[in-house]
Amino acid sequence: MIVNLKPYPDMKNSGVEWMGEVPAHWEVRRLRNLADMRVSNVDKHTKEGEESVRLCNYVDVYKNDYIHSSMSFMRATATEDEIVRFHLAAGDVLITKDSEDWKDIGVPALILESADDLIAGYHLALLRPFGEWICGAYLFRSLQSTSAQYQFHVEANGVTRYGLTHAAIKSVCLPAPPLPEQAAIVKYLDYVDRRVRRLIRAKRKLIALLTEQKQAIIHQAVTRGLDPDVPLKDSGVQWLGKVPEHWDVVKLHRVTISRCDGPFGSALKSSHYSEYGIRVVRLQNIGLGEFNNTDAAFIDENYYNTLGDHSVIDEDILIAGLGDKRHPAGRACVAPKDICPAMVKADCFRFRINQNRCVPKFLALHLSSTAAAASALLSRGATRQRTNLQLTGLREVAVPNLAEQIAIMDYLCEATVYVDMAISRTKQEIELLNEYRTRLIADVVTGKLDVREAAAALPEVDPLAANDDLDNTLDNDTAAELDESEAIPMEEDT
Repeated sequence: MIVNLKPYPDMKNSGVEWMGEVPAHWEVRRLRNLADMRVSNVDKHTKEGEESVRLCNYVDVYKNDYIHSSMSFMRATATEDEIVRFHLAAGDVLITKDSEDWKDIGVPALILESADDLIAGYHLALLRPFGEWICGAYLFRSLQSTSAQYQFHVEANGVTRYGLTHAAIKSVCLPAPPLPEQAAIVKYLDYVDRRVRRLIRAKRKLIALLTEQKQAIIHQAVTRGLDPDVPLKDSGVQWLGKVPEHWDVVKLHRVTISRCDGPFGSALKSSHYSEYGIRVVRLQNIGLGEFNNTDAAFIDENYYNTLGDHSVIDEDILIAGLGDKRHPAGRACVAPKDICPAMVKADCFRFRINQNRCVPKFLALHLSSTAAAASALLSRGATRQRTNLQLTGLREVAVPNLAEQIAIMDYLCEATVYVDMAISRTKQEIELLNEYRTRLIADVVTGKLDVREAAAALPEVDPLAANDDLDNTLDNDTAAELDESEAIPMEEDT
């Protein structure tokens, strides 16, 4: 069905460079002529004398293709006029209009159900389609296309934060086929998209299982060693439990040459970041035994020199002082050589290890493997775990002699290599599926492929529709975003 799609027989120039040709019988219209646009000014505050509402905010739209009333929304208040202007109705489309990353603006979500108490929140634009020209589901798919996204990116203004003006949003050009054809396009794309999502979810679950398997291998090796029959002793530490009899239980600072945390308070904020310079290690960079190098931040070297010693060099251990259930406070990784020179930010701790006593990578894996249990007892905070540099230095670790640490690391390199290969291969498959999905949407909504016959051959009711439309998140393919609801805790900009 997919491979047999053909182009339309008659095409014309759309008049829009990045859209190319469209079918001869289609129109191309600016968004102002296709939908009414309202930019919400309703914030997250609760004010006396206003009506209680559920607030669909930026994150709800960014993470979900479809918005339905059974989702969990933030509670806030709004005036009667705001409720009238910004309440959500079935067929409406919301888009993100502001972000720190230009790639995160213009992201659409389709409203599936009407709800008078559910309103659009701040940083969102509400689009209500003109029914004689366009249906909401097709508008949503059109805004997902690379053509629309490119127009948003061109129009975005800002330096450290990007935004779309009212005029920029209204001026976006979209193809407008006849309404019956829009319905066929939506039916076809929804049918294929549900199956692509199913494949992606299955592969993400496989990655989660493989990651769990890898962590189990690591945990066994760095807390019990390689000999399954080794005599054990009580460590005297609740979160360590029993450890090999010949291992030493010591406080972390005993195997450390020096330690530091990030600059205090407002000395280092995101407003200090620059395009190049000294690398800043932030919470989102510190994973469970691995450095996450996907979100780089820098500061000017001259400003760095005014901050004192927060330096990071190759093979320092980086420890997170803030965490949650999935990524606990106290997790650790080793600073890779290619990020140095670097420095730590607030809530990130740097420990320089005595390498005559410990292998940094072994110690980082040991700290990460015991972080969940340790942070439950040592950290503070009701919803987010938090610890400090002093408590982290007092945390007990169980370490064998240097030769055994090296042997354990050699074993782990061999024992986890095939798991890592399987994870990497599965991530590549997810990336290809996402690329296919993006290309298909772009080709179909701009008329490069004719899906009318294919859509007519589909069942009237898709058996996958009921479940898939409610499980509608499609997460980005990074280790930190295997489940975006449980992503690595981000820095707090004090």
